[in-house]
Amino acid sequence: MTAGHARTAPHALAGIALLVAALACFAVLDTTTKFISLSVPVLMALWFRYAFQAIATTVAVLPKRGWALLQTAHPKFQCLRGVLLLTSSALAFFSLKYMPVGEFTAIVMITPLAITLLASLTLGERVSVLRWALVIGGFVGTLIIIHPGGNHFDWTMLLPLGLVASNAWFQILTSRLARTEDPFTMHFYTGWVGTLLASLALPFVWTSLDSWTLWAGLCLMGFMGTVGHFMMILAYTRAPVSTLTPFLYAQIGFAMIGGWLAFSHVPDQWSMLGIGMIAVCGAAGAWLAVRESRVTIQPPES
Repeated sequence: MTAGHARTAPHALAGIALLVAALACFAVLDTTTKFISLSVPVLMALWFRYAFQAIATTVAVLPKRGWALLQTAHPKFQCLRGVLLLTSSALAFFSLKYMPVGEFTAIVMITPLAITLLASLTLGERVSVLRWALVIGGFVGTLIIIHPGGNHFDWTMLLPLGLVASNAWFQILTSRLARTEDPFTMHFYTGWVGTLLASLALPFVWTSLDSWTLWAGLCLMGFMGTVGHFMMILAYTRAPVSTLTPFLYAQIGFAMIGGWLAFSHVPDQWSMLGIGMIAVCGAAGAWLAVRESRVTIQPPES
């Protein structure tokens, strides 16, 4: 093992651990969101989730960092990142209102494959035949879960596809900004951009809640969203995307466990087939990305 590998391996392991912990937080967030959405207006829950993050980050970090917390070389990209995450969260909240947690999460997991497609269409990157086959396989798995034309199909089942598009751009932007921006600054802007935009709808959707379990659920959503996204940012500062991507699919397992524990829901055989196809195609795509990156950066033999 070279000295460079010795220095970077602990950071990569820390990044993987942080990402897996973040995915567990997201699974709890999604499960709680589905429970809350049965009684609380979606936009009200969305506002509370972002207000919790914005206030918690400000109270915890601003006294220590001062106004330096707001300093960023890319204010437009910080705002765009906040808009993309708010869009993703809104689509996720509405999706979870109508879909089981496990199936929803599996569809969202085609995001890495969507990133491959976006890179080809917008950045002009060359995509191999195998990669295209994996993208198509992941999309077929999605169609199996959604069952278009089936008895249980509803237009709301298409919402996760919009989430995949916005989340793909969010992941790309997060990876780019994490190279130069302070993680606390990114977290601060994400929380406040989402809060300010969600506040525009708040007067029209606010509902008084008379149950402490609903307030506890809203607080849990805010806490898990705040901690999860901060750990994800830290993960990207410690390991490259190609290293972390294979571990994203652990969220499918976490989500299925959450759906089973909270709602006693177990996906049917067709949904399991679709989930399996997405997981296999996504993991294979991640492995291929890691393999190609190693070939690219492999030093010449001395």
